[in-house]
Amino acid sequence: MLATRLLTSRTLGPAARHLPSSQSVLWAANERCFVRHASTAETEASSAAKKQPRALTEKEREFLDRAVCLSLIWTCDGSANLIYAGQYSILKHDKRLKPLIRHMWDQEVHHLKTFDHLLAKHRVRPTAMRPLWNVAGYALGVGTALMGEKAAMACTEAVETEIGTHYNDQVRVLLEMMKDPELKELVDNGGVEGELYGLLQTIRKFRDDELEHLDTAVEHDSKGADGYEVLTNVIRGGCKAAIWISSRV
Repeated sequence: MLATRLLTSRTLGPAARHLPSSQSVLWAANERCFVRHASTAETEASSAAKKQPRALTEKEREFLDRAVCLSLIWTCDGSANLIYAGQYSILKHDKRLKPLIRHMWDQEVHHLKTFDHLLAKHRVRPTAMRPLWNVAGYALGVGTALMGEKAAMACTEAVETEIGTHYNDQVRVLLEMMKDPELKELVDNGGVEGELYGLLQTIRKFRDDELEHLDTAVEHDSKGADGYEVLTNVIRGGCKAAIWISSRV
C-alpha cells in the first residue's frame, strides 16, 4: 500500500496524496493510457502529414505547366494518329503495307492515350482546335494514300520530321528549366510523384518512335513521290502552323 502511494505521488504529484489508494491507482493508469494515446495520435498525424503532398508554389506550378506542354504534344500525336487512320483505311488491302502502317498507327494510339491521361491528370485544357485537326489529319492521310504508296510515305516523312523536331525542342526546354536553383526541391524529388523525370523519359521514348517512323518512310522511297518537294514542304508548313495556333488557342 505504501509503495502504491509512493508510485502515484511520483506520477501525479501532490494532488494524488489526498486521494484514496484505489482512486490514485486508477488516476495514474488513466493518465498513462491518455499519454500513450496522445503519443500514438501525434505519430499517426505526423505520418499522414508526410504522405500528403505539399501544395506547389507558384514557381513550381508554372514550371510544370510549361514543362509538360501537353496541349502542344497532343496536337502532334493526335494529328499523327488520324493521319495513320486515314492511310490505313485506304491501304489496308495491301498485304505488304497493312502491317507496316498498323504498327505505326498503334504506336501513335499509345502516345495519344498516354497524353490524354496526362491532360486529365494535370487538368490541362486541350487546344480548342482539336476537332479541326482531327478532320484535317484524317483527310491528309486518306488523300496522300490515294495518291499512292510513295506519297503516303512522303506525308509520313514530313509529319514525323516536324513531330520529332517538336519533341526535341521540348526535351531541351525541360532540361534547361531543370537547372533553375529555385526548382531544386522539385527536381531533386523527381517532380510531383516522380512526374518530372517520368515525363522526360516518356517524351524521349515517343520521340524515338516518331524518328523510327521517319526512317521507315525514307526506306520505302518517300523521296520518290511525285512532287516530293512541294508535297513535303506544304505538309511541314501545315504542321508548324497547327503547332503555332494550338499554342495560342
